[in-house]
Amino acid sequence: MGELTHFDEEGAARMVDVGSKPVSDRMARASGRVRLQKATLERIKSGDHKKGDVLQVARLAGIMAAKQTSQLIPLCHPLGLDSVTIDFDVCKEDVIGIECSAAVNARTGVEMEALTAVSVAALTIYDMCKSMDREMVIEQVQLEEKTGGRSGHFKRK
Repeated sequence: MGELTHFDEEGAARMVDVGSKPVSDRMARASGRVRLQKATLERIKSGDHKKGDVLQVARLAGIMAAKQTSQLIPLCHPLGLDSVTIDFDVCKEDVIGIECSAAVNARTGVEMEALTAVSVAALTIYDMCKSMDREMVIEQVQLEEKTGGRSGHFKRK
């Protein structure tokens, strides 16, 4: 297990100094799920929602959130993202899978941006559908894979 890098010797919170780290290509992939009623999912798939195309709005919200991660998570470095993609998969009749892939050429990783994008995409689905389904559950938001940097390649088993 690694050390907690966001604290100094006295235990005060700090932003990690990445100034001396080399710039490299970095990628992160995160996923999550929204469990919802079958009727809610059918309505999303049919496009019959008064607020518009739920998944397209959620995709845009996730991309926008990835770009704002350093404004939301106090010790994250601001990154000029090279790409962010969000895909949805209807895994079952009551689950929407969400996956985000984010990439950057920088001194620090892009995991938080991918995780933030998935989280906000899921929250957007919830927000747009809460009037018809208050039992939705956002679950399993997790890092799937990351590449680049000193810690190397990570892939969830």
